[in-house]
Order: sequence, then C-alpha cells, then structure tokens
Amino acid sequence: MATEVKNSQSTILRTAGPRGLDASVMIKNLVPESEQQRVPGPQDPVRLSQNATTAHILTIRWTADSGWEAPQISPYSKIALEPTASVLHYATESFEGMKAYRGYDGKLRLFRPRLNCERMRISNDRVCLPDFDSVELLSVITTFLALECPRWLPDPGSNLYVRPTMIGSGSALGIQRPREALFFLFAALFPQSSSAKVSPGIKLLASDPEQIRAWPGGFGYAKVGANYGPAMTAQAQAREAGCSQTLWLFGEDKLVTEAGASNFFVIWRAKTSNEIELVTSSLDTKVILDGITRRSVLALARERLTASADPDVLGDLKPLKVVERAFTVAEMLDVSVEGRLIEAFVSGTAMFISPVAMIRHKQQDIEFPMQVTETGLEAPVSHYSSRLKGWLEDIIYGKVDHPWAYVIEEKVS
Repeated sequence: MATEVKNSQSTILRTAGPRGLDASVMIKNLVPESEQQRVPGPQDPVRLSQNATTAHILTIRWTADSGWEAPQISPYSKIALEPTASVLHYATESFEGMKAYRGYDGKLRLFRPRLNCERMRISNDRVCLPDFDSVELLSVITTFLALECPRWLPDPGSNLYVRPTMIGSGSALGIQRPREALFFLFAALFPQSSSAKVSPGIKLLASDPEQIRAWPGGFGYAKVGANYGPAMTAQAQAREAGCSQTLWLFGEDKLVTEAGASNFFVIWRAKTSNEIELVTSSLDTKVILDGITRRSVLALARERLTASADPDVLGDLKPLKVVERAFTVAEMLDVSVEGRLIEAFVSGTAMFISPVAMIRHKQQDIEFPMQVTETGLEAPVSHYSSRLKGWLEDIIYGKVDHPWAYVIEEKVS
C-alpha cells in the first residue's frame, strides 16, 4: 500500500491570478521501499528495453486560468488523456534528455541541468506550451532524483536516464494554444557502457534529398516530438542499409546538419593551411539543436585543444582550430579522397561521445581512419574524441571538481 507524505505548504490557498511553478509545495505519495521491485543489475537484459523505470513518476498540472498546481510524486503509472487532447492531434509536446550520474566519490550529479531547463522553455515557446521558472523546475527535478537515486542508482560510475516531458493535455479540438498542460518526469534504467570498452564506431547513412528533417525558420532548434517522429522512416532505412543512424543533409548543397538525434563533428586537415580543424554545423540557421554535450565539447576544445592551450593538457595531440560553419557532404567526400580526414564523432546525452567509422552517401562510402587496438579489435581512430570523452567523464563522475557538475543532496523522504 502506498504511503502519503504531504508538504505542509501544499494547503496554501492560491493568490489572485495564475500561480507560478513552486517546488516547495510538493506532494509525495510514495511506494514503501519494501514493496518496490528489485533494482536490475547494470547489465540486466531488462534494461535493453529502455522501458524499465524507477518506482515513481512526477506530475504537475497546469491550466490557463489557475496556473501551476502542486507537483506530485506518486507511484509510476499510466497517464490518462481525453481523446481530444491537444498533444494527440497537434504535437504540442516538448521534452528533455538528461542523466543522473553516480560519482566515484558516491555523490549524485547532473550535468549542466540549468541548460536543460532553459532549453525546455525555448521548446515550449515554439509549440505554445506554458512557461515556467527554470530554477523551480530544476528544484522539482532534483527533489525527484534525491528520492529515487539512493535505491535505483547505487553503483559508482553508472547513470540513470531522466526524461522531463510536457504535453498539451487540454481537451478541445481546433488549432489553438492549449489551455491545459501536463508536465511529467520519470527515470529509466539503461544498460551501462564501460568507458574502457573500445567502440567499433557507428555507421551513418546520408539522408535522401527528398527527406528533410529540419529547415530554416522551422523547429529543428527545439526539442519537440515533431522533430523525431517523421525521422523514423529514415532511421529504419539506415538500419536496413547496415547503418546505425541517419546523417541528415539539407538543401541543394546537401549541408551536413545532424546524425540521428545527435550533433555531428568532423576533424580534418584544411586544404590550404594544413591546419587541423574541428568542424561542426553552426547554430545560426536554427536547423540543428543546441546540444548541451555539443556546447561542452566546443568549450573544452577551445580551452584545451587549441594552440593557446596548456601544452601539458594538450599532451601528444597536435593543436586544432575550432570551426562552427556550414559544410557539405561533397566537401567531406573531397577531404576523404585527398586523405585529409582524421576522425569524426557524434555527441548527445544518449550517445555521449561516439566515434564514426563510415558514412554512406549514395553508392560511395566515406571511410574514416581505423586502428587495431591492443586486444586486436578494429576501431575508428579517436584520439581527439577519446580525450574529450575522458574529460567529460571526469566531470560527470566527480574525478575533478568542475562547475558543470551539479551535485544533488540525497535524502530518503
């Protein structure tokens, strides 16, 4: 039987006008620990479904008339919607992808979560969902994780996937701003990857010119469901071609934008200067997502991998130049033919930092330099991306003290 714990402030009467999001009035209806299912081990096959969740879900209802109601943590369950709910007909939905990390020092951390909260506000604005105070949303998220993670994230060096979502739940047909919305948050158990395990690299299938994921003036910069559902056909085609993801191209020039749901980076030697460049698509057209891992990769690269970096930090790597600009798949083909490719990788919360082994464009493959590891496995050259990945892992798992790591104080109730 569920036990109920209510914040004493939850009975405060609303003041005049819609109420803002307030984490302090949280209502908790909790499943006793003795009645919760066992925690699957890090490599338990049940995690492969990406549908194994922790014991609770957090919900917050919003209405145009009253504003935000009290946040509630309750036993994980299905969500009831009217058939006429706005999200079911007009894709009024936004979400974020986050991970909670159990540090090697035992502390619980999030990685730059304020950026997630601010990006969700941008996404909400694009699909007419309600705004909120991002500080309060972060407090809601950390309260939920402080409750769940002592049990569900016990192992140092592991992580838990966290999905904040908002949907238009108002039951009225017609293209109009939803007058009701629902925020919900849950955490899912994913298989745990070892940083010591060598990646065989991902293979990308360049998108067909007739398939466009995002365009200038569209919503590629927002993390909304409408960005991903229509991309599933291309993803299925990529799998049929023996590839992992789609490399999304745009326009007559076939500009390189994103890889699946991840940002894409390539490292090459410039043709005229012979400089090593780290190149990724710019944000100015709003075609790609301003990924938080992307932003962090660029910041670390500028700080630690350029000519002005500390030589002791740069180590045996040659300095590079960080470039954010439009570039085409034809340009990549030329670089490949001329032997100037060094490596490529994708970045994102789910994929983290993953090296690219090959890009298939029509009948021509762009193959990246490969290496044979000490164990005899073939893998893409990833000297720069491995260094960046290592630096990020040091931050998220508490090996170094860094302002990007947000420590959560855990508690049982």
